[in-house]
Amino acid sequence: MKNAGGVGVVAFAAAVVATATLLPPFGAAATPGSSSSCTRTCGNISIPYPFGVEPGCYHAAGFNLSCRYGEREGSPDLLFLGDGTVQLLEISVPRSTVRINSTGLVLRPDRSPKGLPATLDWIIVNNSPCPTNVSAPECRSNHSSCQSSHGGYRCQCSDGYQGNPYVSGGCQDIDECESPDIYVCYGDCKNTQGSFVCQCPNGYTGNASMPNGCRDIDECENPEAHSCCGICKNLPGSFGCLCHDGTYGNPFTKGGCITIKKSFTGLSIGLGVGGGTSLLLLALGGPIIMRRIKQRKVKKMRHKFFKENHGLLLQQLISRNTDIGQRMIITLRDLEKATDNFDRARIVGGGGHGDVFKGILDLQVVAIKKSKIVVQREINDFINEVAVLSQVNHRNVVKLLGCCLESKVPLLVYEFISNGTLYNHLHVEGPRSLSWEDRMRIATEVAKALSYLHSSASMPIFHRDVKSSNILLDGALTAKVSDFGASRYIPIDQTGVVIAVQGTFGYLDLMYYYIGRLTDKSDVFSFGVVLVELLTRKKPNNYHSIDGGSLVSHFVSLLVEGKVDDIIDPQVLEEEKDREVQEVATLASICTKLKGEDRPTMREVEMTLQNFLVKRSQVANTQSSHDADNTMAHYMSTERANNQASRQYTMKENMLLSASFPR
Repeated sequence: MKNAGGVGVVAFAAAVVATATLLPPFGAAATPGSSSSCTRTCGNISIPYPFGVEPGCYHAAGFNLSCRYGEREGSPDLLFLGDGTVQLLEISVPRSTVRINSTGLVLRPDRSPKGLPATLDWIIVNNSPCPTNVSAPECRSNHSSCQSSHGGYRCQCSDGYQGNPYVSGGCQDIDECESPDIYVCYGDCKNTQGSFVCQCPNGYTGNASMPNGCRDIDECENPEAHSCCGICKNLPGSFGCLCHDGTYGNPFTKGGCITIKKSFTGLSIGLGVGGGTSLLLLALGGPIIMRRIKQRKVKKMRHKFFKENHGLLLQQLISRNTDIGQRMIITLRDLEKATDNFDRARIVGGGGHGDVFKGILDLQVVAIKKSKIVVQREINDFINEVAVLSQVNHRNVVKLLGCCLESKVPLLVYEFISNGTLYNHLHVEGPRSLSWEDRMRIATEVAKALSYLHSSASMPIFHRDVKSSNILLDGALTAKVSDFGASRYIPIDQTGVVIAVQGTFGYLDLMYYYIGRLTDKSDVFSFGVVLVELLTRKKPNNYHSIDGGSLVSHFVSLLVEGKVDDIIDPQVLEEEKDREVQEVATLASICTKLKGEDRPTMREVEMTLQNFLVKRSQVANTQSSHDADNTMAHYMSTERANNQASRQYTMKENMLLSASFPR
């Protein structure tokens, strides 16, 4: 057993067999219970198969649990192994572990005091190891495998999949392209079963996994790489082909370019001096006619792209507001001029899904977002982002200036925010970053923006991807919430909607991830993670504590134990006033509660943060302080009481957080 601060790791079969007959061989297993009558939660603890409460809902004897409901109002529900001797605090299928309260169970008397949590491994007990070249029968999901262990085996999802391997269809493919911060790709990202492919776009070569790793292919240097019989001109990602001066026609075919003078020489002699004027008109008119033909072809092509990019639908969405409709549609020619034909030297940002170009449009510096991958879902996200932002007007939400639908990939034009993202400012090398005062103000501004989207917009809007890299900062470090491709309108008469899960691991609401129901409290959870990030300067999407927990679970555990200063950024502790850190840390823990109904609204969060700023600046504003105290008093007081009187209960919730996103 490994002991670290009272947390032990032992073989589950060896440690608990004296308490109950657990984890029998597969021959005794029953069919997994999929009935809706199966209890899958006890208090805040999830109960995944092969564990269960009712007969038929668990693998076999030893996996059966019992839920002891609180006897008094407000007292927590407790989960026990079948005989009621050992209390369970967490069950993790991906890691094949359970976290228990070691009261009444002697692991190592010389090393582990009674009553402390312990993490125990569990396996499927079997006298033989995994079958050769065949997954064990208990590993019911496709893309799962059997891993031999002492005295039996365990099931795990294959690389590139996540979920529960003990149930049919439980291992789901990870869409790596949806998490460019984790699975870095600077080219075209394509998800495959169990993996992903990152390659340079057409017309480029190199290593797409490296920044600036893709370089343009000069097709004109290799005659075999192009079919131009005229003048070949290299372009970013492609090439152009023109007829030589004094000729016109089709430069892609041999002899396709016709010399203007030669084509009319014989005719000039036949017509004589009297036909000279007609010849001159024809000679001058030929290029004009060809130019008009080319222009007509380009116009038809742009109209085709306009329809494919749902331009007609977009016109209908914005037609309700004439002012927006008049300024929203921008021509491709204007954007090409603004960016020097999308010169790659003008790229100022982007990732796996596209590039952001800096340009000048109507004497205004703008940011132009150009998607790389043409797939239906991204076009739908594009239309969604235009529809959402066209209805939003808030100083802390990035302003959409217009869009272009005439190219193969749709383009969005925003106000240019010159100072990068909150993520880049926060996670700099060196001991000092943004001041605590700036972090508090930025958090308040983001809360104002989300509160506006939830309650003040014409229809409630849930962002779905709140994270520090989607918060832009201008020259004055004013926050601007951006990237609304995943956002969704919610009808006023509804509190939520069941929808496909989308977001960024580390920031994603756990209940939304598990049940797929999106509510305003999903954004509250993600905002709470950003608060933790501001307090600690730790990266939520790749943080792992010593016991394998997430940033949020580790943060909440230290807060409950009264040791939150151990993880707080030293600069924040140096600059705080009147124990602000403790108050903001408590607010972050409330925002990241497992159950959405236990979290405050963004309006309440906004008022609480605003109250902190009022107290900090010592401005007398009795009414503002009174309102904020009233709206959050029951949350903050309840949280303090829980921290003092029921640490084990809070820790169970944190342990569930730590097992939320398996790989």
